[in-house]
Amino acid sequence: MKNVLLIFIILLCTQASFAQKESAFKDGEWFKFEMSYSGFLKAGNATLSVDETTLKGKPVYHVTGKGWTTGAIKWFFKVKDRYESYFDKETGVPYKFIRKIDEGGHTKDIEIAFDHVKKEALVENKENKTTKIIATEPNVQDMVSAFYYLRNNYETDDIKVGDIVELDMFFDEENFGFKLKYLGRETIETEFGKIKTLRFRPYVMAGRVFKEQESLTLWVSADENKIPLKIQADLSVGSLRAELVEFKGLKHYFPIQFD
Repeated sequence: MKNVLLIFIILLCTQASFAQKESAFKDGEWFKFEMSYSGFLKAGNATLSVDETTLKGKPVYHVTGKGWTTGAIKWFFKVKDRYESYFDKETGVPYKFIRKIDEGGHTKDIEIAFDHVKKEALVENKENKTTKIIATEPNVQDMVSAFYYLRNNYETDDIKVGDIVELDMFFDEENFGFKLKYLGRETIETEFGKIKTLRFRPYVMAGRVFKEQESLTLWVSADENKIPLKIQADLSVGSLRAELVEFKGLKHYFPIQFD
């Protein structure tokens, strides 16, 4: 289970949910996800929360993502992860990113400051007490801000099956391109009832964790909120599923079919 929660937090934060001109979220939005291994063994929980604040005088959204193991798994592999992003309320570009994790004794404490004028990221490793300046792509996103940026900057009205969305991201000390393919629409059963969704397939690195490049499928609500509802992955050993189980603070009406 090493790095599994990390992978799912990243996917929940980076799935491209394609939104509309009006903001898809607001201050106070909160999600909780439950994760299970091979369809029966509970693996852990993850949450995402949104708050309005200021950073160096600029109005920003502060998003916090948390992940932790639960049940039997935590007895042999304990995980406690925290991710934070501060991004501009108008443009969506990130100014500050924090990653503080403990995964079975493997720890990291990293803080990144983005300078979009200079196209640089100042990476501070608080454990090693080192700093680096790394060149970035224009308007680069971090792993958390990307989710909210895409919710507010992509339309779904004319999206076609097979369309691919690309986004420049920065994580730890690395630039990389994120790609996501649109697979079509599907109505799925959830904790809340039947929900119409948009289905996507992110491209991942095949090998140690995932079986192949297209091992992941994710479902996003087909409404103005664009809520991440479900992620399913085929791993090198077994499979993993994350499902939304609680939410609050949505900005828009959330259509659910109860029949």
